[in-house]
Order: sequence, then structure tokens, then C-alpha cells
Amino acid sequence: MSTTESAPGTRSATEVLGHAKSIVDPALRTVLGGLPEPMRHIGGYHLGWWDEHGRDTGGSGGKTLCPALVLLAAEAVGGRAGRAVPGAVAVELVHNFSLLHDDVMDGDVTRRHRATAWSLFGAGPAILAGNSLLALAFDALTEGGAGATAVRTLHTAVQDLMDGQHADLEFERRADVTLPECVRMAERKTAALLGCACALGALAGGAGPEQVLLLRRFGERLGLAFQLVDDLLGIWGTESVTGKPAFSDLRNHKKSLPVVAALTSGTPAGRELARLYLREDPLEGDDLARAAELIAAAGGRGWTQARADALLEQAWRDLTSAGVVPRATAELGALARLVTRRDH
Repeated sequence: MSTTESAPGTRSATEVLGHAKSIVDPALRTVLGGLPEPMRHIGGYHLGWWDEHGRDTGGSGGKTLCPALVLLAAEAVGGRAGRAVPGAVAVELVHNFSLLHDDVMDGDVTRRHRATAWSLFGAGPAILAGNSLLALAFDALTEGGAGATAVRTLHTAVQDLMDGQHADLEFERRADVTLPECVRMAERKTAALLGCACALGALAGGAGPEQVLLLRRFGERLGLAFQLVDDLLGIWGTESVTGKPAFSDLRNHKKSLPVVAALTSGTPAGRELARLYLREDPLEGDDLARAAELIAAAGGRGWTQARADALLEQAWRDLTSAGVVPRATAELGALARLVTRRDH
């Protein structure tokens, strides 16, 4: 990814995320406090604020990437971050709605180094809590004074996300998933929400249509790169770092991007992977390690990282074309580099 000289006072990616959390977390706690007690309890547990008994853990949830993008996009077009807080809260609620449901659908029992909400409270209550967060997202956005364009932007992103998740589930039952199909699924499931985050921030900052479009496209490319790296971590990530079991995506026979790139490679390793991966029996023990080896040997791991790197370059071109504030450009670039070089 290209670099430019940092503007005075430019913060590191870690500082940007920490600042976003310090602004968004109190607002998030306030809006969550308006939920009925069972939904508030499960939502707060999922966000890491308290344990299953409601005792404060001092936790602070996930990385707050989406809210940070909203706030930075507002600043990038010359607006104030404070005007974008409702949008930041809304995208964080949507993101966590999707995670609550995703854990149920995938059967994952750990997230962020602790038990998933559904594994403690049951699948039904976790789904209902996710629904509550989704409804609350739109309430937070409209109560914050967002206009119809912002609401439509969030609505479209949610529909794209659910379409992508549906495709992800469907792929588990299919043996003929193509790489373009898999890329489109990732664009809908992940890229759409990061693009929405940047667009909401730009709208809150008073950007014109061209700037909104370019910042949305920056976020979409960054979101697809994020999913590519997430898929790599779903296979080769370390449980002590990611908070999820090793080979978690392979256990679920997920047609993630590295897997599909390998299965469609036309290589001997890809054909052996197909015989192993596409059978109905669950993958366990040595089969999991062998599947990971075959994905790498068939080029799936290398293709995925190379594609993430290429997307980062494209995202950078979109960002610099938007003519945004130099400091915000540097900080958005730092976040983008962190996304594609993270280990969790």
C-alpha cells in the first residue's frame, strides 16, 4: 500500500480504535440500556461488558473497526466526529447482531476468548437478542437526526449482509461453488457493512455525492480485504490469539475464499482436497491439518493474501481520489493496513 507523509498529530491505528471506543462505548451502553432486561443482559454479555450473571468484567467488546471508520470518514470530509456518533453506534449494533446470529448458525462455542451467547443462554434467546440489536440500530440512527439517505444506506447494507450470510450457508451444502460466487458472497456479507460505515460518516460530515461514493468504495474494498484475512485466520489463526478454535472454518466445511480458491485451482492438491473436504463425514484430528496443508499447496493461502494486498492498493486509490483531509487520509490508511496485517 502506498504511503503519504503523515499530517501533524496523526494517530496510530491503535490510537484511532481506542479513541473511537472511548466515544462510542458510552453511547452504546446508553442505547442498550433501553432494551428489555433479557435482551439487554444477553447483548451486554456478547459485547463483553459483563459475565453471564451480569457481573461487570471490565471488558470492552471487539475492535470497534466499523465505528472508527464512521468517525474518521466524517472528519475526512471536514465534519466533526461527534455528528457521526449515531451512525457509529448503528453500525456497531448491526455488526454485533450479525455476530450473534453467525455464532448460532455456525455452531461456534467461543468468541473473543469466551463462551458464545447462544452456548450459554440458548439459540433462541441469542437470536432474539440479535434481532433487538438490529432494531435498536435503526432507532439509534434516526434518534440521532440522520436523514432518509442515511437510513436507506444502512437498510441496504443489512439486506446485503443477510444475502451474503444466506449464500455462505448455502455454500456448505454445495460442491460446485465457484470463486466469483464466493467473492460476491464476501462482498455482501462483510464489504457492504464497512462501505456503509464510511458512507454514513461521510454523510454525517456533510460530504457531496462524489465523496460519499469514493469513501463507500474505500470501505467496501477494505471490507473485502478484511474478510479475506478473516478467512485466513479461520484456518491458520491461533486459538490463543483469535479466541476461536483452530481450524474452526474447516470443521464447519465452510466454503471460505482460501478453500474455494484451492478447490477450483485444478491442481493435484486441489483435487485431493475435494476428496477430503466434500465428503459428508465431519473433519476431525489429522484430517483438519491435512486439509489446511492442501489448501496452501493448491495456492489458496497465497491467492487470498495477494488479493487482500491488491484490494488495499485499490482502496488507497479511492481514498486519495476523494480529496479528504490529510490527517484523516493517513489515519484511514493506517486502519486499512492494520486490517490486512492483523493476527486476530
